[in-house]
Amino acid sequence: MAKKSSKTTSEAIRPLDDKTHIIGAGEVVNQKITDTLELNYMPYAMSCIMSRAIPEIDGFKPSHRKLLYMMYKMGLLTGPRAKSAKIVGQVMQLNPHGDAAIYDTMVRLSKGYDALLHPYVDSKGNFGKAFSRDMMWAASRYTEAKLEKICAELFGDIDKDTVDMVDNFDNSMKEPVLLPVTFPSVLVNLNSGIAVGMASSICSFNLKEVCETTVALLKNPKADISETLLAPDFSGGGILLYNKAQMDEIYATGRGSFKVRARYSFDKSNSCIDITEIPPTTTSEAIIDRIIDKAKEGKFKEINDIRDETDLNGLKITIDVKRGTDVDKLMSRLYASTPLEDAFSCNFNVLVNGTTKVMGVREILSEWINFRTGCIRRRTEFDLKRAKDRLHLLRGLEKILLDIDKAIAIIRNTDEENEVVPNLMIGFRIDKIQAEYVAEIKLRHLNKEYILKRLQDIDKLEAAIKDLEEILENPNRIKKIISFELKEVIKKYSQPRKTEICYSFEDSSSAAEEEVPDYPVTLFMTNEGYFKKVTPQSLRMSNAHKFKEGDFVTQTVETTNSKELLFFTNKCQVYKTKVDFFDDTKISAMGDYLAAKLEMDEGENPLYMVVTDSEYKGNMLFFFENGKCAKVELASYKTLTNRKKLINAYSDKSPVVDILYLPEDTDVVLVSSAGRHLLVNTAVINSKTTKNTAGVNVITLNAKKGQRLIKARLYKDGEFAKPYRFKAKNLPAAGALLSADDTSEQVTF
Repeated sequence: MAKKSSKTTSEAIRPLDDKTHIIGAGEVVNQKITDTLELNYMPYAMSCIMSRAIPEIDGFKPSHRKLLYMMYKMGLLTGPRAKSAKIVGQVMQLNPHGDAAIYDTMVRLSKGYDALLHPYVDSKGNFGKAFSRDMMWAASRYTEAKLEKICAELFGDIDKDTVDMVDNFDNSMKEPVLLPVTFPSVLVNLNSGIAVGMASSICSFNLKEVCETTVALLKNPKADISETLLAPDFSGGGILLYNKAQMDEIYATGRGSFKVRARYSFDKSNSCIDITEIPPTTTSEAIIDRIIDKAKEGKFKEINDIRDETDLNGLKITIDVKRGTDVDKLMSRLYASTPLEDAFSCNFNVLVNGTTKVMGVREILSEWINFRTGCIRRRTEFDLKRAKDRLHLLRGLEKILLDIDKAIAIIRNTDEENEVVPNLMIGFRIDKIQAEYVAEIKLRHLNKEYILKRLQDIDKLEAAIKDLEEILENPNRIKKIISFELKEVIKKYSQPRKTEICYSFEDSSSAAEEEVPDYPVTLFMTNEGYFKKVTPQSLRMSNAHKFKEGDFVTQTVETTNSKELLFFTNKCQVYKTKVDFFDDTKISAMGDYLAAKLEMDEGENPLYMVVTDSEYKGNMLFFFENGKCAKVELASYKTLTNRKKLINAYSDKSPVVDILYLPEDTDVVLVSSAGRHLLVNTAVINSKTTKNTAGVNVITLNAKKGQRLIKARLYKDGEFAKPYRFKAKNLPAAGALLSADDTSEQVTF
């Protein structure tokens, strides 16, 4: 811990402009938390918001603008490519935040990275890919770059005072505050950033659609923008699931989300699915990892293999599937459970005149029109001033035409050079600027032909000045100029949509659950907790069961592959799964060990298996050593979520003897340790919805003699010669001993 300063508090902390100022770094001083926030945190927060993360109305963040402007000053708009390392070094004159940050910015603006619909940097070399998480770009010393042709629309009027210029960080050069873009680039290219306490996420739209929408708003500010601006468009393509309500909300408020699906094709000859376009919010590696995880869980058994076959031709994820697979249904399930379908969240947060504002599309375009109108007014004023200055010079030249010999004589007869201009001013009654212009005319140009040609420009200049003044006076002229420029941008740079709009589609959430193939199977569960699922064909072709030594089958159920399974265990828990969760096997195989397959607790073993459908009809009967029976509705084990384990599945007050699942009420036989048998119809036992109910007494036991219930099973017709002997009018009852005529199973204990 730092030592306390020997200075007093008043010496260590001095008021500066009504704010606390810390004199010595590293000293421990008393400072209010509000002062810390105001002096330290707020400047940092404002810097992130104003100078880093949030784009401005020209569509660029400061890092983008500095990079592109320096490349423009380097002559890379028309010249050959330059080494990226050289560009990065030059940009550091404007952006001193390190070469890595500058190069990363250039990569993301490049054609090679493939993140933007209209990239601003023409790249050569490995610039990575936006759709890949692991495909890194080469170092700046290996790559080259220049500006794309569309950048001419960013800098066309920048030398005509269309935007403000400010000093760079060390006042060594000027840089633009904004770029005078001739189209709404803020909506044309993808842009996102996270500041302090706010963020921005702007999706990209097709250039032609954006420009046509802007032209429509120039004609009618209340125009329906959805007629021309169809939907977002992404460089990676994909299929946009169009929801009019969602899109209208985004257009109106600048907030909302929409879903984009991957595009695929099926190669029937090789039985594989080729995915060539993915949503802009994910990567190929994330998709592959997710599909592999789901396949390991047994969700996509139709998939044999998946691999990344991306090459110079572009993105390609190949999924090998089993022959006969319904590809459309498989893809619906993949859309539902993997990033092959993903949502893009919109937050159109833009800096306008130094203030952040979340705006809808109409408001953004209106702000851009205001910004562009200001650029055109400033350009017109610049051109008007130059035209007037040129006209002023030509007016002086016009007076010289009256007597060229006089002008030559004045210059020749002037003794001192600095007297030439004053003498011309006196001789022809012109001002100093005009006299300077005349004095600088070359001797070879002092002929009537040259001067007459210059004088012909006077009429053109007067017409131009009149036109420029009319532009400044008539706002409709400025709107027409903006419209004309937008139409020219469409002619030069428009391209077809890359993202397809899908107006009619099936909601993938309905396919979230795997569609299980349904076919007959026979289930076997053994005493040691092994499980086998065998198809009828395999059952006919197989030989005897294979068991662990001393093991044997306790339950055999004929059912179908789409049914659900419940496994009740010795720890009063039940594990829920589906028949399809288990692989088909042979009867001669050992089978799956349930405790491991279902991830049961240590020392936990399955006791009873229940096969049911989604309706969970019927009742569970739990028979306990104390002579009680708990009848619980099977529906009590049904859950809204796919829970794999339920605790307190039955009572733990007494050891369970037998568990039975009864779709309908029937007769069961209870056997006590005294050898007595009781025949009970389960209809007389009331069912409960509480799973761990203790149950009701059904068989009378002599506790003093240590009697207990040892067996409960279904009654078989004919096993008792006189069944009425074993029935009772009221429960609990003691039951009866077997006679010589009864064929009931003998119980040893």
